[in-house]
Amino acid sequence: MNGSEEKIKLEHEAARLFMRLYEQRFGIAMRHIWHNEPARPDVSCYYDQQKLDLEIAHLYGSEAEAMHILGRELSTNTHKELMALLRTPAQHRLLTALNRLISNKAEKNYHTERVWLVIRNANPLWTRRDILQHYKQLHMPKFHPFEQIWLIGDMQGQSGIMALYPASLTALELG
Repeated sequence: MNGSEEKIKLEHEAARLFMRLYEQRFGIAMRHIWHNEPARPDVSCYYDQQKLDLEIAHLYGSEAEAMHILGRELSTNTHKELMALLRTPAQHRLLTALNRLISNKAEKNYHTERVWLVIRNANPLWTRRDILQHYKQLHMPKFHPFEQIWLIGDMQGQSGIMALYPASLTALELG
């Protein structure tokens, strides 16, 4: 499987997982996904019989961590980078990585009416609880194209989903 095929597979897995978890939590049907071309968000689906686009992102922390998590062969330099990262407090890396990811995605323009950003936490060192503890320190860009921003707490979705935006949804998480 090449890198592009693997990316699409990971995006579809994350989209299916998010849709299942969202439906379980809120009882609103999310069905039928398909992959889009680059000018559009990654995946489209039907949300309560209305079209909704999902931009999918994976939160690793760094390229070196992503390579390790995805089972890539690590060079000596990448291994050294991973060892150096372990000396940086996990919560600092979490906030830096999550803020960077949201900021980068906020700069994109999508040809769609409704788009949600779905972030799947792929780093096993971080938990949904860690993210909740540091939620107030997240930097949400003033302008972005997302109607809602959601986070899947872990790769398998065992810790559920949490809303990062808008404030009306995050109140459910913090309350």
